[in-house]
Amino acid sequence: MGKLIYAANISLDGYLEDESGSFGWSLPDAEVHQFWNEHERRIGTSLYGRRMYETMAVWEDDDWLTGEPAVVREYANIWRDTDKVVYSRTLDRASTARTRIERQFEPEAVRKLKETSRSDLSIGGAELGAQAFQYGLVDECVLLLSPAVVGGGKPALPRGVGLTLELLDHRRFANGVIFLRHAIRSASSGAELNAT
Repeated sequence: MGKLIYAANISLDGYLEDESGSFGWSLPDAEVHQFWNEHERRIGTSLYGRRMYETMAVWEDDDWLTGEPAVVREYANIWRDTDKVVYSRTLDRASTARTRIERQFEPEAVRKLKETSRSDLSIGGAELGAQAFQYGLVDECVLLLSPAVVGGGKPALPRGVGLTLELLDHRRFANGVIFLRHAIRSASSGAELNAT
């Protein structure tokens, strides 16, 4: 059985991107990129919303990779070797290999996918991630906290969902990024969590 892992680069104040939609403040250096390579190597299937998929689809194209460092080219190969499920009502077809499109997020289908998977699964994107948290599907969070405060934007974690977490691992990178890996022990509405 595979675990569903929500993984993201986030600002210190908890955002995936700033108010203008930029995430340049979270671009990884070689050490952090190598960390992501090792993390993604364990993933058999990645679940994406349309916007996150369109952002990640750049890894399918070799043209821009020619002059990139080996660690970046390695990530492209890892990403291409991963199965991808994209949830979108507007995409007609996938632009990348090993990709299927689903019209809507079905919690029971994701549970079955986890049960039958021989490797872990990842989920990316704030909106799709929020749905997975709300349905209690996320088993772990892998967050890389960037040393940046962006003041607003797209929250990395869902609003209105309370989580009880257990710290499994952590690490500090030379560039000031902090890696945190938590197991989800329980989830509830924020109101339920505050009442306990």
